[in-house]
Amino acid sequence: MYRYDEFDHAFVNARVAQFRDQVERRLSGELAEDAFRPLRLMNGVYLQLHAYMLRVAIPYGTLNSKQMRMLAHIARKYDRGYGHFTTRQNIQYNWPKLSDTPDILAELATVEMHALQTSGNCIRNVTADHFAGAAQDEVADPRPYAEILRQWSSVHPEFSFLPRKFKIAVTGAERDRAAIQVHDIGLHLKKNEAGELGFAVYVGGGQGRTPMIAKKIKDFLPEEDLLSYITAIMRVYNLHGRRDNKYKARIKILVHETGTEELTRQVEAEFAELKNTELKLPEADVKAIAAYFAPPELPARAEGWASLAEWKKRDEEFARWVNNNVKPHKHPDYGMVTISLKPIGGIPGDATDAQMEAVADIAAEYAQDEIRISHEQNIVLPHVALADLEPVYRALVAAGLATANSNLITDIIACPGLDYCALANARSIPVAQEISSRFGAPERQEEIGELKIKISGCINACGHHHVGHIGLLGVEKKGAELYQITLGGSGDENTSIGEIIGRGFEPEKVTDAVETIVDTYLGLRLSKEETFLDAYRRVGPQPFKDALYGATAEAAE
Repeated sequence: MYRYDEFDHAFVNARVAQFRDQVERRLSGELAEDAFRPLRLMNGVYLQLHAYMLRVAIPYGTLNSKQMRMLAHIARKYDRGYGHFTTRQNIQYNWPKLSDTPDILAELATVEMHALQTSGNCIRNVTADHFAGAAQDEVADPRPYAEILRQWSSVHPEFSFLPRKFKIAVTGAERDRAAIQVHDIGLHLKKNEAGELGFAVYVGGGQGRTPMIAKKIKDFLPEEDLLSYITAIMRVYNLHGRRDNKYKARIKILVHETGTEELTRQVEAEFAELKNTELKLPEADVKAIAAYFAPPELPARAEGWASLAEWKKRDEEFARWVNNNVKPHKHPDYGMVTISLKPIGGIPGDATDAQMEAVADIAAEYAQDEIRISHEQNIVLPHVALADLEPVYRALVAAGLATANSNLITDIIACPGLDYCALANARSIPVAQEISSRFGAPERQEEIGELKIKISGCINACGHHHVGHIGLLGVEKKGAELYQITLGGSGDENTSIGEIIGRGFEPEKVTDAVETIVDTYLGLRLSKEETFLDAYRRVGPQPFKDALYGATAEAAE
């Protein structure tokens, strides 16, 4: 993975010193909160319902065991012994003291981590496929390009005060595991007929108050033109994006109001001026950065196949974990392991300091010292020999991290909701816990198959409910919490925005409503191979409305 150069070290350390001075002036009263707010947000510090929150960047979701141990240390020393992994492949600490935040940032800097641009109207953490560099279906590793974009965008003087926050995602496979079509810019790394690398470029996706699917404005952008073209998009947005209304300030609104054809014309005109400037990517620079992401040398471990078959035969729970949480690797003797942070009845995305230490130990011993954070709030070990799966599983069991539910109904995405967030209208965590407990039996989960539930506590959609197969949105109605249900959403290569199914449900009724939806699906699917999403797209919403509200009821009352 990428290593800081001298500039990176000097820059990050200077920002820590600067922020330490700002915090001291805030605590002394010299700096008022209104003046301090934009300064702390530039360093990833939020003020939530009960305390400050610090969001730490994990660029493109990649880190090593040393960095994971530092995250565990911070949770133990400065927080309440845990951290929360987010849908932007970051980690949040919910209880740090403001006075401690400069020390936290200084300790992060010792392992080449920071919190820069995890907030504010700037280009946020660039995200990528969590299986990057290991997946069988990958054309090329997208992370070098995510790193190029990170370097280019960090405190970019032209794009540090955009109309609104800006999110970019990159994938290198036909199977989109980075949800690129619900980002401000989505990049699909591909090869043309000549075998040259380039990108399909999507613009104007996003969730929140006005969910939209991004429009493809370039089918193939040559690799060398990446920064020129992204700069062109950013300039058009920076010039024409709404600054008078934050609810209409995202680029998705600009694309919608301007029209895809006209916006593409403006981007191409800007691109023509930039194409042959210093923004053109030199091949040598691309290769230099790509070298940091060279795949590890993986020796043949053919004995793993026989051992794995024997272990699965002897241990049903181990077999279930392998079947659900281990995916095929480029190397036939290896697998990609998803460590679920969704224990049955637990809080989605949370990991204790002890669990983070355990992951670091396992990664160092069995996984080439590589760790990934997925946008689905789980941890991934991308390179594990099949011959090592059994000891890895035993270590995960000991750490309470062996839940075998990847991509199943209890693998729920949820934002912190009203338990932490000042913007939330409703709680997400208790709802996720109740649904997880209701469907926790392994046999029930396997009967249901792949089903993604996503929960947001407010319209900002940090829980990605719009692209959940079943999405739950917490709203406030007459002073009470209510949960609106959407069906049929998806964040993959066939992205769709979920349809609102009808009137909302009270907190005590929402799990029953989810169970009704699931039972309806089980009753109408054509075979066990037909997933919930496939069945929904085949039959549409009406059978689910009838089951929830009655065939003659007014669903939208």
